[in-house]
Amino acid sequence: MVTIAIENLEVRLARREVLRQVTATLRPGELVGVIGPNGAGKSTLVRAMLGFVPASGGHVTIDGNALTGLQPHDLARKVAYLPQGQTLHWPLTVERLVALGRLPHLGPMSRISEADRLAVQEAMARADVTGLAARVATELSGGERARAMLARALAVGAPALVVDEPLASLDPGHQLDVMDLLAREAHDGKLVVAVLHDLTMAARYCDRLLLVDDGKLVADGAPRDVLTAERLRAVYGVTSHVDMAGPLPFVVPLERAKG
Repeated sequence: MVTIAIENLEVRLARREVLRQVTATLRPGELVGVIGPNGAGKSTLVRAMLGFVPASGGHVTIDGNALTGLQPHDLARKVAYLPQGQTLHWPLTVERLVALGRLPHLGPMSRISEADRLAVQEAMARADVTGLAARVATELSGGERARAMLARALAVGAPALVVDEPLASLDPGHQLDVMDLLAREAHDGKLVVAVLHDLTMAARYCDRLLLVDDGKLVADGAPRDVLTAERLRAVYGVTSHVDMAGPLPFVVPLERAKG
């Protein structure tokens, strides 16, 4: 199991302060949603906590070890990462694309084992792309490609999974399937972190939400505590109808807030 501790994290990009004094500890068994308006710093936060963008202040530890001291191969086995909007450049079949998720477990010149093949097949089944196995990945629709890339991340078999906008390009049915899958992964003991824009999905599936605005962590807690009409007005600039009392919570933005 993996725990990621973020303390006073700051990031500057092109002389602009993108993250400011972000502190949070992310633990196994949680589906953590990272939410906030466009440009708030959500993707930068998840990239910085994995070392893909440099921190200008603060630090990150993974299982108590400084992120800066981890070898990329070791980090890749601990945390599988699915960035947003990945572009495919090589005409691989979906099965071969998903098999790339096993690379962190392979040594130089080693071949995929039977255990690796089983992990690939299982990941494709969980992401609902088994029927696409022989298709060329560059010829897939946007939604099919998104599911194939998710399967590649699942094939890593890492104890933590970080996904950036996993619902983009998906139809409503597959959005529900992906959120069900992420929730199962978390409830089976993984740490799962998902950058999300759909607040109803965040309310319905996430155990915890990190609300980011203008580079700052402005709220951290259970969905019912974070997603209040007053906070959504302050952060998103909208009035909204929020119902967290029923078995299926929902958040409906109504209009731009006035005044």
